[in-house]
Amino acid sequence: MTVVDAIGRGFAEGWWMFFDTMWALVLGFALSGAVQAFVSRAEMQRSLGDHRPKTLTKSSFFGVISSSCSYAASALAKTLFARGADFTAAMVFMVASTNLVIELGIVLWLLLGWQFALAEFVGGAIMILLLGLVVPRVIPAGWIHDARERLNRDAMHGSNHNHHGEHDPASAALPWRKRIRCRAGWSEASGFTISDLTMIRKEIVAGFVIAGFAAALVPTWFWRSIFLTGHGFWSSLENAVLGPFLAIISFVCSIGNVPLAAALWKGGIEFGGVISFVFADLITLPLLLIYRKYYGTRLTLRLLVVFWAVMSVGGLATQFLFEVAHLIPANHLRVSAATHFGANYTTVLDGVALIAFAAIYWLYRSGRPAADDDSRYAKDVVCGMQVEKAHAPAHTTHDGHTLYFCSDHCYDRFMAPLETSATATDKLRHDLAAPTHTGGSHT
Repeated sequence: MTVVDAIGRGFAEGWWMFFDTMWALVLGFALSGAVQAFVSRAEMQRSLGDHRPKTLTKSSFFGVISSSCSYAASALAKTLFARGADFTAAMVFMVASTNLVIELGIVLWLLLGWQFALAEFVGGAIMILLLGLVVPRVIPAGWIHDARERLNRDAMHGSNHNHHGEHDPASAALPWRKRIRCRAGWSEASGFTISDLTMIRKEIVAGFVIAGFAAALVPTWFWRSIFLTGHGFWSSLENAVLGPFLAIISFVCSIGNVPLAAALWKGGIEFGGVISFVFADLITLPLLLIYRKYYGTRLTLRLLVVFWAVMSVGGLATQFLFEVAHLIPANHLRVSAATHFGANYTTVLDGVALIAFAAIYWLYRSGRPAADDDSRYAKDVVCGMQVEKAHAPAHTTHDGHTLYFCSDHCYDRFMAPLETSATATDKLRHDLAAPTHTGGSHT
């Protein structure tokens, strides 16, 4: 095989994975955008003050309807926590908003089979139950208090870009029953749909490209050399523990890790290892650095251990439950068969999805209340996410305009070149103003 052939096979495999799931992505993000537009986040904040089972159930539900990428989910969880939500409830919200979501389930179903889609929700429930039991017992209350004080202190003194407004923008809006019948409400929904897709476009593309090359070019023996096979329980345990480690170093988060999970399944990793890998999108290395900035080093390290353990145990427990129920697929080759254009349901559904997406985009461009300065919403100039101004995790003023960001991650990316430019300018001014010395005389 030539290099050109290998590259072509990798891209082709990734493309057909995307082709099989395009309609599902449009459907999932459209539903997610509608829910985000019509459900008040202020109600979420008022309901998450402790970690009782009832509260964690609410937190999980709010997370499910607040589908978002890992970066935005971590920022929103941080904001909820800073405004008084219980730390455990905030972590449960974050897990649910990236893992227990419609679009993830549909893509899992299409690429790996309905068993994996079902396992997402079964394993997610197990993982949330474990978090509710473990987090309050292994993370000291003093650490949590210090983390909250750290966030509030940064907001008041150290980081004026953080925004913690207490007013409720939803109170000024129409009730959801009226909003759902007016164009403005659906325009906001289309804004959330487009911004969510824009926000994780790189992760989605990276996921399909990496998965395409992994499925087409990486031989099965390589994966089998990494993952133990044929050793019963010990193979299952090693696979479930190693799955999150691959997620940490892969840098692929959100739905983008599903195609890679499909490649791993084809390569021989066990069922529980695939599930733990999919759940581990919240502990990729960039996110760990963000947690460190939010909560401090010691709490982040403890959170990493807890998440890793809970994701591994959740994946392993799901595998055992599915083994008892005889639900684990026997064929590891069940990975997005190469569907081609033609008279088949995938092509038809993709065509309908493209028409629907065109309508959503037209509504987004023609209505766009988020573009108005007095709107409740603003567009993150870095990732494109639609952000509620009063709940934006970060904002800054630039060239006379207030810019809002979905997370500190996007804020830092926006500010980095500006700070570099300012530093270079200050250095140039300093060099020009500094006196020069020639032959010992001062000039």
